[in-house]
Amino acid sequence: MARKARAVRFDQYGGIDELYVADVVVPDPPSGEVQVAVRAAGLNPGEAAIRHGYLDERFPATFPSGEGSDLAGVVVEIGDGVTSFAVGDEVLGWTDRRQSQAEYVNVPEDHLVRKPAGLSWEVAGSLYVVGVTAYAAVRAVDAGPGDTVVVSAAAGGVGSVTVQLLRARGAKVIGIASEANHPWLTSIGVTPVAYGDGLADRIRHLAPSGVDAFIDTFGAEYVTLAVELGVAPDRIDTIIAFDAAQRVGAKTEGSSAASTPEVLAEVADLVASGAIVLPIAATFPFERVRDAYTEVEKRHTRGKIVLVP
Repeated sequence: MARKARAVRFDQYGGIDELYVADVVVPDPPSGEVQVAVRAAGLNPGEAAIRHGYLDERFPATFPSGEGSDLAGVVVEIGDGVTSFAVGDEVLGWTDRRQSQAEYVNVPEDHLVRKPAGLSWEVAGSLYVVGVTAYAAVRAVDAGPGDTVVVSAAAGGVGSVTVQLLRARGAKVIGIASEANHPWLTSIGVTPVAYGDGLADRIRHLAPSGVDAFIDTFGAEYVTLAVELGVAPDRIDTIIAFDAAQRVGAKTEGSSAASTPEVLAEVADLVASGAIVLPIAATFPFERVRDAYTEVEKRHTRGKIVLVP
């Protein structure tokens, strides 16, 4: 029997004020899908950009639109043909339908993995976008021992996972971040550097033998900086500045390049084991979704902002 549930919605492109919480009908899960009672759903800057209409050509919205990809929760119903999960299983994963920020959501079986016991709901519900995006970016620049890699917005959601995956591969990592985040970056083995005027010279001082690769998680100015530092275009990856990447021949590998349950399970196990830490900056109830996105859109959050039903 179809359920009614609260869900985040917006009816047209625009700012924070377009967001509201509505009661919606959640149909029974179709064949090959399960219904999840959501315990946590992470927020991402890309979702805000889609709502503003900035990505209309690449990721157009249909209205009324839901919000969110990341989710973690408990399976409450299974559709025909589902063999990997049963009612009561704790899972994390994603939806491609912009609807994870809701109390209940139907999700394809192959978009979910089992939640490791050591993973909190807040971290599990925030892991998909940042985890697979960071995985794809690190793989794209082929970083390894002996490489020096610069990462922009290194303390943000994607950046914080990216720098740790790079360190796990043996790379030396220089993380661009505000000075408030420098102690945390230092604590995980990353060399911090402040953004702003003179950044290129500061990086050259920290990397006298040159920079081998560059991962941008913030914007076009950092693609330009990577070229200025002499990084080969095939070792520059940006997850956001698509036009800038096209101009210089850089890569744009992000979440879509690594959105598999196998990758997500690998990242989840790394976090559950403590090999990677995903900071949770704040949690908000659904009723405060506007406050939550206000924090996300400041673009200075360490780690993740999470909605909880």
